[in-house]
Amino acid sequence: MPSAPDSKPIRPQPGFCIKTHASPTEKVFVNVCRSPHIPPPPDLTPQELECLIESDSASAFRIPMSLGEPHAELDKSGNGCTAYDVVINTGFFNKLEANLLFKEFFITVALEGLAEKYSTNINHPEWLVLKNRKFMGSISEQTIRTKSRPVIQEMDLDKAGETQETPMELSHAQSFSVVPKFTIRAEPPGGRPNFLHAEIHLPQVASALELSLELGEDRIVLEGGQVPYLLDIYISHHIKPERSRAQFHRGTKVLTVTMPIQLVPGAPMLLP
Repeated sequence: MPSAPDSKPIRPQPGFCIKTHASPTEKVFVNVCRSPHIPPPPDLTPQELECLIESDSASAFRIPMSLGEPHAELDKSGNGCTAYDVVINTGFFNKLEANLLFKEFFITVALEGLAEKYSTNINHPEWLVLKNRKFMGSISEQTIRTKSRPVIQEMDLDKAGETQETPMELSHAQSFSVVPKFTIRAEPPGGRPNFLHAEIHLPQVASALELSLELGEDRIVLEGGQVPYLLDIYISHHIKPERSRAQFHRGTKVLTVTMPIQLVPGAPMLLP
């Protein structure tokens, strides 16, 4: 029986459009779209949401979303601008439309995600939801990953040569989490790298069974433990999630993740 594909295309539906700026003269539009193929975030009551926003742990609340590539468009005056498509779960979108506080919180998270992923200054405090426009330009098909959970192997301190394969299932993180210390380095360090090597320190984790790891082409999401831990970061290279390997050492309490980098033909070499 053939295995399921690692990714699939989706056709998102329009939702609402946000207008902001990357600079005083550079307009940016964010098309917030909806699709049932994107998983929803953990469900929060209005009281839990208010407590979350007022806490120092708001950034740890993860909202699953697909952040599309920037595309050039023309605004209503015929001037050039940049647009991004952000896709979220359809049910979650409906909740945003019914709760202004949650909608404002989501917009802040989405702008931060786009700014981080594409290294652009669009995380602007002055934004506006357009009343008479649901999207800028045209909404393109997006590809989402369907198989991205590597096997985490577990190593004992005294049995470094023996491993135990532990399939991980991604679960919703708790709202209040701790970001673990981590390092990511490219290998080899000079020229064009072939791998990314991440070391994530998890001193309160006893076993790989407590951990859930999900890899996207440019994203690492790790959660679990009794603390609980949550690491949700974008990385500067596109990796091959299906060929990545993860190993948790119970002695050092370090999770190592080795990720092959996708080689793009004609891409420039990164010099040290």
